[in-house]
Parts: sequence; C-alpha cells; structure tokens
Amino acid sequence: MTSRIGSPDTPADVEVRECLDREVPRSFVMVAGAGSGKTTSLVKALEHLGRTRGPALRRAGQQIACITYTEVAVGEISEDVGLSPLFHISTIHSFLWSVIRPFQGDIATWVGIRIGEKIAERREHYERPRTQARTRARLEIEIAELEAQREAIASVEKFTYGTGSSYAEGILGHDDVLRLTPHCVEAHPLLRRVVASRFPFIFVDESQDTNPAVVEALRSIAAEQPRMCVDPMQKIYMSGTGAVPLGDGWAEISKPENFRCPTSVLGVVNAIRATGDGLVQTRGRTVKVGEVEQHVAGTANLFVLPADDQRSARLAAIRTWLAAETNDELWLSDVFEGDVRLLVLVHRMAAARLGFPNLYSALNDHAPTSLSEGIADGSAWPLRPIAQQILPMVTAAREGDRFTVMSILRLASPKLEPERLRGQPAAPVLTGLQQALDFLVAMLADGSQATVGEVMRHIRDTELLRIDDRFGPHLVDEPVDDGSTGFPNVQAFLACHVGELWAYRRYFTEESPFATHHGVKGAQFERVLVVVDDEEAAYHQYSYGKYFGYVPLSDNDRARIDAGEETVLDRTRRLFYVCCSRAVKDLAVVLFVPDVPAALAAIADKNLFPPASVRGAEALA
Repeated sequence: MTSRIGSPDTPADVEVRECLDREVPRSFVMVAGAGSGKTTSLVKALEHLGRTRGPALRRAGQQIACITYTEVAVGEISEDVGLSPLFHISTIHSFLWSVIRPFQGDIATWVGIRIGEKIAERREHYERPRTQARTRARLEIEIAELEAQREAIASVEKFTYGTGSSYAEGILGHDDVLRLTPHCVEAHPLLRRVVASRFPFIFVDESQDTNPAVVEALRSIAAEQPRMCVDPMQKIYMSGTGAVPLGDGWAEISKPENFRCPTSVLGVVNAIRATGDGLVQTRGRTVKVGEVEQHVAGTANLFVLPADDQRSARLAAIRTWLAAETNDELWLSDVFEGDVRLLVLVHRMAAARLGFPNLYSALNDHAPTSLSEGIADGSAWPLRPIAQQILPMVTAAREGDRFTVMSILRLASPKLEPERLRGQPAAPVLTGLQQALDFLVAMLADGSQATVGEVMRHIRDTELLRIDDRFGPHLVDEPVDDGSTGFPNVQAFLACHVGELWAYRRYFTEESPFATHHGVKGAQFERVLVVVDDEEAAYHQYSYGKYFGYVPLSDNDRARIDAGEETVLDRTRRLFYVCCSRAVKDLAVVLFVPDVPAALAAIADKNLFPPASVRGAEALA
C-alpha cells in the first residue's frame, strides 16, 4: 500500500466514494487548489474502484481509464496503483490515439480535409492586400509542400502518432490528435458506445487544461460515467477549457485543504486566488514535532527591481540575500539535489542566463512547431543526435567510460555494422573510430571555437555516428535554401558555437535550477524564486505589469472585462498562482520593472504580500 492510498481521508475523499458506490455511479467535478492532494484523492478513488468493482470489470473485459496531462503524472499514478491491466493510465494524447487508432480509413479522410484547411488558410493569407512579398514567397512554398503531402497520403498504409506531424510519412502530431478525436467521436455513434463500454469509468485529471472540444467528446462518450475534473484556477494553457460545467445530476466536490505550502506562502496564494474563484485554501503544511503537529511558517518575499542590464547579477544577489536571511546555503545551489527552482516565463529567459541564447533562437524563432516544441526535451530532430549520442559519448570519453562509448558506437556507427565488418580486421576500424572520437572530444572541449556544423561534418566524414539524412543539404560547402520548412532555422543552429550545446544540456537534463512557469505545474520545491520580466519574456498572452497594476489596461482589455470574457489578467493570475504555490518552504518573487517607485505603489494597493516582505534594490545593497 502506498502512502497516498493509506493516507487519512479528507471529506472530499468520502464524497468521491459515495459517488462511486451508488448503484448507478454519479459523475462529479472536483474543485481543488494547488497542494490539496488531488493526485492522492485520484489514487484513492482508483484503488477503491479496483477493490470494489475490479472483479466484475475484469470479467467483462473492461478498464478504468485515468487520463492526465503529463508523462510524469502517468508514472506517479501508475506507481501508486500498481501495474494492472485493470487501469488504463495515460496522457490525454495517448488515450485519444488509443481510441481512434483502429479507424484508419476515417483518419485518412480527416487528414485530407485537414490539409485542405491548411492550404485554404495559407491562400487566404496570401490574398490579403498587405501581405509582404517575402511572406507570399514563403506561403507559396508551404502550399506546394501541403499539396504534395495531400497526394502522398494516398500511399500511406497506416497512420501513427508522433511528437510532430508528417502527413506524407503517416505521422500525426499532438495537435492533430486533439482535433481528430472530437471529429470521429461526433461522426460515429458506434465509436462512442464502444469506448463507453470499454471504459465505464473515466477520470480526467487536470481537465481545466484539456482542449474544450476534447472535453465535450469525453462527455459524449461517457455522459453517464463518473469522471474526475480538477481545479479550474490552475488553467495555464491557452487551449484549455477552464472550469468544466456540471452535467445534469453531477456532483461538485470541493477540496480546500493545502498540504504543501507553509503559512506565509498560503497567505499569498489565497490573496492571489481571492480575485479569481474566491476559494480559500486551509490548513497549510505541517510537521510533527514529537507528538504534536505544528504549522510550518516558511517565508514569502517580493523584490521589485529595475529592468536594466544587471538582471543576472541582481538574481544572484537575491539568492545570496535569501541564503543569509533564511540561514539556508542551499539557496545558492545550482544542482538538482539543492531543490531550488528559478521559474522564468519562457525558455528564452533561461537560455540567455545559462548560455545558449543563439541555439534557442535558431530553433524557436519563426521555426516550425516540429522544431520549437522539441527544444525543451531535446526531441527536435537536429537536437536528437546531440542530446542522445554526441554529448553522452563525449562525456563518457572524458570520464574514461569505455563501456558507454562502445555501446553508443555499436548502436550508431556505420563502420560497426556487421555487413561492413565482415571479411576485414576490426582493429584498424576501431583505431580509426578512436582517432575520430579523440578529435570530437577536442572539438567540444572548453575554449574550442568549433561550430555545431563543423561537429556534424566531422561526424559525417569519419562515419563516427550515423546522422539524419535531413542534415545532408545543410552540410555541403555552399548550402542552398531548398524551400523546405525550417531550412533557415537549421542553418542558424549549425552556426552556433559548441559551447552552447553544453549549456543547453544542463537545461534539458534539469541539471540547472531553471524551469518555466508552465513547466512546473504539479511539481513542488523547497525553494522557489519566480522571475517576472514582461519585457524580456515578450509573451503577450500574459502581462504581470497589468496584473500588478503598474501597466495600464488597453481598451481591448476593458472591453473584454465589460463583456465578461477571459482577459490577460485572468491568465496571468492563474499562472502566478501556480508558480507561487510550488513552494514547500520558501518563496521569493522578483519583478523586473521599468519604473520601480510606480510599481511599488501599485503592488502595495494589490495587497498580495505583507508590506514588510516587499523590497526594492536597497535590500540587496
């Protein structure tokens, strides 16, 4: 039994079981805050169903579906409930693909329609009077590529699901699956009945960040089945549905407890939430001292500093101040074990501070989603050999780890393919590979002036590793833009200095303290420093300046408020709530602003932090 399953019940846990134990189980929505133990309630509900209804479900060949937002959450829940065929625990994308995968004919039809929509969107853009000639040229290339893909799908034998879409190869991306599933569910009543029969219980974790059309598709599949939906205050993705409306006969279960945050931080997150849905979270983190449960006070500080060219130095000074103020040297730690997180709004801010700004810009700015979405985890195709083979092999070579080196070479070097080795002595081949590896290690050493392109040419020329064919047009002496999507981005990436590769590796392997505001939902850390910098982030969907009140609202903002529509204030409030509620011990927020006195005055009116914990640059002197 895991600690989650064996933990004491909250009133919400009891209400959930009452819904599930009815002869005709009752659907419900759970409204809860950060740190409330939503995952614990979910795991306890799954365990209860497995114990009370599991035998009958197994006999009927049915499963309990649990859909969550990230692979990390999938792993946590699976570990708690155990690996059992009774439970189908997956991300939303994987679940949806498992539902529609058998309908290959419908998928092919939809892909043709989707390509037609994309072509129409680009033609409409092309015809606009103000479209620039350069943009028209790019649109012509994209339209031609899409038309070629539409012709190619006729020869696709089977469609599969991947990170990014490539219709000609029969690969659908995340966005495709989110669009395709509602279409199929709406068009096929039989599909709805089959899925509802297979999954009589469907729990949707993090439902507020699930695409609205997907939520409606799930409701239509299992309109009479129980589902778990959670905290709409934590909707931080633009495509999310937000609060899930109650269906006829559905129960609303509130879980106000917060078991994560110390009392100082709980006061801040409740103040943030007060202008949202008004849910007041209770309890706060406690520790047992002897036989007595005591509340953890923790700290919550807000720094308001000028948005100048000293940002990085000021961040370092804040960490030094926090280490002294809290008597906790781990505030200065840059390793994972230090449990410090500096939360930045966009990856670009981390890239600038860690030392890979050009690499980030190359694969992000004006880049296709297949490149930009793969930066965070190294899955973009130009990064994949760097992340999975080149840097690990060089690291192993530096450490004298010959086993790892040979494992990578056996797997990926063309020279070690059995048919290439047949009939020739292995010693000269291994000697050549060693020489090529030694040169590669030198190219990637500190102080090297090599570029990523020079590294890739060396690997190609020596056949040290097998490289993606897509590098071919980029590694010739005088590359010519062939019009393929992302060509300029890959060229910019290959022009980057090799030192940026090591800086980037620290980031995607989480060896640095940096993470994004969006990337930590569901996580918690002892020490959290939230970096707020609208100017550097250049992220127009959010505005901390408008939220705190030191930047005026636009006419459009006011019109949306008057119309009762979602605004930049709502989005920023939710994101700020998520960031601050990650802290288990200490929270610090730093705002880089153009006018410090004006910002301090506006922040005082906002009353989110106690006045004594709001500080300017003088605190760091």
